[in-house]
Amino acid sequence: MKLYVTPGACSLSPNIVAHEAGIPLELKKVDLRAKVVSGGGDYNQINSKGSVPLLQLDNGVKLTEGPVIVQYLADQKPQSGLMPPAGSFERYQVLEWLNFISSEIHKSFSPMFNPAASADWKQGALANLQRRFDFADSHLKNREFLVGDRFSVADAYLFTVLGWTKYAGMDLSKWPALAAYAQRIATRPKVQEAIKAEQSLS
Repeated sequence: MKLYVTPGACSLSPNIVAHEAGIPLELKKVDLRAKVVSGGGDYNQINSKGSVPLLQLDNGVKLTEGPVIVQYLADQKPQSGLMPPAGSFERYQVLEWLNFISSEIHKSFSPMFNPAASADWKQGALANLQRRFDFADSHLKNREFLVGDRFSVADAYLFTVLGWTKYAGMDLSKWPALAAYAQRIATRPKVQEAIKAEQSLS
């Protein structure tokens, strides 16, 4: 399988999940501004959405949208525990967090990196992020992970988007539980492997 990624982007999340699950992937680096795949190739011809991540199966079938890709990968290795069993309440809790991170946190970062975004738009996005961080910080005060007592695909996603705070000029130390959580996840060996794999791409 191939995973199209851009170092530092949300594609880190499924990359982490693949490492945690022990699923080998061929990483393909994408320049999102130029829409070019490393080594040559028009990325828009591969993914008409023009975004990462994109997972291409060995039979050529493609899957987009990070929150969906991480579920697919985790379900390939159910013994990994990265996604609770179908029908369990815990699975719906993980899905709840995936949706919250995607719609309320991930998308709120977009104006922060958009040079065409107005100051008012960015200020509104920042205020929304702060409120969402307040919620996540409160949730994590007495928890190691977002759901239950195991690392899940939701943790891979939240960790990924929290990494963008330094580029958005946000001081994560304002949310002690969230900052401690990010530091814990960062020390996981498979998380470090995923990060290094992306950094080594040419």
